[in-house]
Amino acid sequence: MITYITVKDNEIIGLQEPTQCDWINVSPPFRHGELEFLAEYADIPMDFITDSLDVDERSRYERDEENTLILVNSPVLNDDSKENEAIYITIPIGIILTPKFFLTICSKENPVIEKFLQNKVKGFNPADKRLFVIQIFEQNVFRFLEYLKKLNLRRNLIEQELYNSSRNEELQQLLRVEKSLVYFVSSLSTNELLKMKMKRTDLLRISDHEDYLDMFEDIIIDNSQALEMSNVHTNILSGTMEAYASIVSNNLNVIIHRLTIVTIILLVPSMVASFYGMNLQYLPFNESKFAFIFIIITSIILGVFVVWYFSKKK
Repeated sequence: MITYITVKDNEIIGLQEPTQCDWINVSPPFRHGELEFLAEYADIPMDFITDSLDVDERSRYERDEENTLILVNSPVLNDDSKENEAIYITIPIGIILTPKFFLTICSKENPVIEKFLQNKVKGFNPADKRLFVIQIFEQNVFRFLEYLKKLNLRRNLIEQELYNSSRNEELQQLLRVEKSLVYFVSSLSTNELLKMKMKRTDLLRISDHEDYLDMFEDIIIDNSQALEMSNVHTNILSGTMEAYASIVSNNLNVIIHRLTIVTIILLVPSMVASFYGMNLQYLPFNESKFAFIFIIITSIILGVFVVWYFSKKK
């Protein structure tokens, strides 16, 4: 679906034709032929569009004559709710700068873009392309930080459940959190490299604009903070998983140790009873009417002795 947008008096206005628009947003569902039409109309390479829709594309920028493609990875909620899938994944947002148009393309509905569409970003003006790119980067980092806090809160709740239970469900949820953090670490790393390169090459031409430059530097700092938080949460989660595995293994060893002792304690009296269960003529006390009582007392004494022996050896 292609949306043509302009802003007048701080109000988002959707247009039917792209002639007077400041921003073109492309999002699913996609109708047949509309992406090819857009590439031809905006005079941009088709690769710019297809790369933006590839969920495996890394963050980077690319130039083609007067057109520039910027790909930045963004976090979204995973539509796949399977128990072995990550809670959040990252997908690229394609930002295409042309002399006439500002285009954004994403393979899924993205909360970062939705925030602009709902006019919830202060000072939003798609006519200022440099500011718009910076604002997208800013909202993207904020989204990473928000999801990181949610993941950390979820991890803490799962850990509290693990103290009281040993079910596989909690471990599976921790694994989903860990997979999400892996996506975040990878995407934040490539995003940081992209922004550092854009600053070094002055891709947005903001070196002479102090306000924009300060905003961009703050975004780089926030991105580094989000990356550090992701690494910290990943390390904590890995340590928690290893510690819990050690606890489970130790508890299993204790249980096996106790069962082994119980088996040995029961084995000794069982041996006495087994001997007298044989159909033999010359067993001791074979003719005595107190044979049964003697066997029981002997079994109890041997059992108590074994218990005393293991207690002494701890």
